[in-house]
Amino acid sequence: MQTRTLGTTGPQVSAIGLGCMGMSPAYGQSDRSESLATVHAALDAGVTLLDTGDFYGMGHNELLISEALRTAPARLREQAVTSVKFGALRNVDGRFVGHDGRPEAVRNFLGYSLQRLGTDHIDIYRLARVDPNVPIEETVGAISEAVQAGYVRHIGLSEAGPESIRRAAATAPIADVQLEYSLLDRGIEDEILPLCGELGIGVTAYGVLSRGLISGHWGRGRQIAADDFRGLSPRFRPENIDRNLDLVDALRKVADAKGISVAQTAIAWVLAQNDRWSAGIVPVVGARRRDRLAEALGALDVRLDADDLAAVEEAVPAGAAAGARYPEEQMAHLDSEKKQMK
Repeated sequence: MQTRTLGTTGPQVSAIGLGCMGMSPAYGQSDRSESLATVHAALDAGVTLLDTGDFYGMGHNELLISEALRTAPARLREQAVTSVKFGALRNVDGRFVGHDGRPEAVRNFLGYSLQRLGTDHIDIYRLARVDPNVPIEETVGAISEAVQAGYVRHIGLSEAGPESIRRAAATAPIADVQLEYSLLDRGIEDEILPLCGELGIGVTAYGVLSRGLISGHWGRGRQIAADDFRGLSPRFRPENIDRNLDLVDALRKVADAKGISVAQTAIAWVLAQNDRWSAGIVPVVGARRRDRLAEALGALDVRLDADDLAAVEEAVPAGAAAGARYPEEQMAHLDSEKKQMK
């Protein structure tokens, strides 16, 4: 397994991480036994970075990862690097109602996560969304105290904008910022990626397949289940989906010419950006089945040269996606999008 170091202060992790959100209710119902087998298969393949959030399935995801690690061979369990997001507030019905970055909330969320994960420390701990009502220095300061106490190894951020990143980095060492980055979402190239390179902060890129939209597996006319949150995504709405799948069709031609899958092409493109930016980039793929995981890991063997990259970007030009990545009310919570929204 190829490895990359997250920034100048972060841990060394596998070049591709495993995003575990889909193993809890998010994209419709998941298969628990297959989820556990997928985590085990990832660890066996050398994947070390496991990404979760305490609000994924209202704690379900952390308990799932705890079980997967507990039942994995010791040699695999010991190599796992846990990345945990916290701070998102949800109602009983699962609806998101805000974020809490207060120091006392940090300590509260951390205690519950340690209990659910069954561990004495979390490798990377990050606020899911910047709390506009709490100075980022206070939130990061509280995580820094947890680092000093041994409960956290590294501090991360998620969907933070340039100002928040600078202020956080001035407070304590930041290992990485988790951001959506894919062929359909390249806004972070304007300011955030250069800034992370300047400050020596890594980037863990999620949504590299745009929640399956550019995986090559999303068929036209596919019905979205009522419990699949993609039904709320503007990109999957009837007025946008066909235009976005036209981009996938164009990308498929490039993939076919290389003899690889559409998903592998999209992931390989993100992997290749590591050479372009001084910030280390690690894509996090949301595979929840072993076959999808195997396909994703195949991207590590793909080499896109300059002509290949040009062909990929001609097929899916920057800004070509139809529809925003989140509904309007959720976009308002993204500190990373503030400049673009002004």
